[in-house]
Amino acid sequence: MITKGSLEKAAEENIIQPEQIEPLYQFLHKQPSDTLSDNREEPLRFIRSFGDVFITVGVIFLMISINLTGVSGINYLIPAAFFVLLAEWLVRRRRLALPGMAILLSILFFVYRAIAYENETTSLLGLSVVAATSMLFYLRYKMPFSHLPLAASLVAMFIIMIDVKAFDNPIVFAISGLVVFGVAMWFDSRDTERVSHLSDSAFWLHLLASPLLVHGLMLSMLTSEQAWLSALNKEIIILSFFAIFFLTALFVDRRAMLISTQLYMIYAVTQILRNNSANPQDIVIFVLIGLGLFVIYFGAYWYKTRRFVFGFLSGKTITRYVPDLNIQDGKSNAR
Repeated sequence: MITKGSLEKAAEENIIQPEQIEPLYQFLHKQPSDTLSDNREEPLRFIRSFGDVFITVGVIFLMISINLTGVSGINYLIPAAFFVLLAEWLVRRRRLALPGMAILLSILFFVYRAIAYENETTSLLGLSVVAATSMLFYLRYKMPFSHLPLAASLVAMFIIMIDVKAFDNPIVFAISGLVVFGVAMWFDSRDTERVSHLSDSAFWLHLLASPLLVHGLMLSMLTSEQAWLSALNKEIIILSFFAIFFLTALFVDRRAMLISTQLYMIYAVTQILRNNSANPQDIVIFVLIGLGLFVIYFGAYWYKTRRFVFGFLSGKTITRYVPDLNIQDGKSNAR
């Protein structure tokens, strides 16, 4: 049995390319199609052991302690260069993803501090350097997490460039989220088997796109003065949005998208029940209980529900861009 450690050692000796490790490992351990294990949901391949956590804590301590030494101005580039050397060792040679995430964030923090100051122009410059650094980090180390700060910095640059107060115009968040979601789906559509770094990149982009979409649309509805969004109607519209959002997440097979909806869902359901209940004191408790049961159920029967709801689309053109609808409870019936 060839282990992932063996493949990583082969990559260190330049026998294979680092980006080939995961696809080759998945291919070598692929089971027959009638008993194919489900590896197509949100992949969490950024941690392999507690050792990764231990090293990550060390990286965080280093970043905090260096920042407390009184470094300022352009001198921030010195610790940034140090963390680049650390990335060469821990990310390029040892292929440690979780420490790599902490290293990248440390590099971006010091690079931004070296460039950005207290005025808008340099902030825009700093964000552009952060975006470029994230892209270079991805090109060098093929670490999917790099797409998260890259996309986040581009969104921030967009908001600054259009010169609007985003919190007064939350639709800007929604538009940005829709664009990021589109890019995430482009990555997902190129790896519906969920075995390569493309799917991992999509995972991180979905984590950014979802809160942007949900926050932008929810805040727009909650603060709207439109007559058709009157008191009770607002909550009904919000619940309808949750239903559509949930069905979208179910169809594209991304449970990570639902994380950002929980607080707004609690608010909407609580408001509706309070408006229609003579004893609203315990409403929040019942809402949390219901939400907990909801999460547990769909955690256990996600694929069965997905197949039941969208099974009629099996074989249609649109399903070519999402994981197999026949996956059910950890197994696939695909032939």
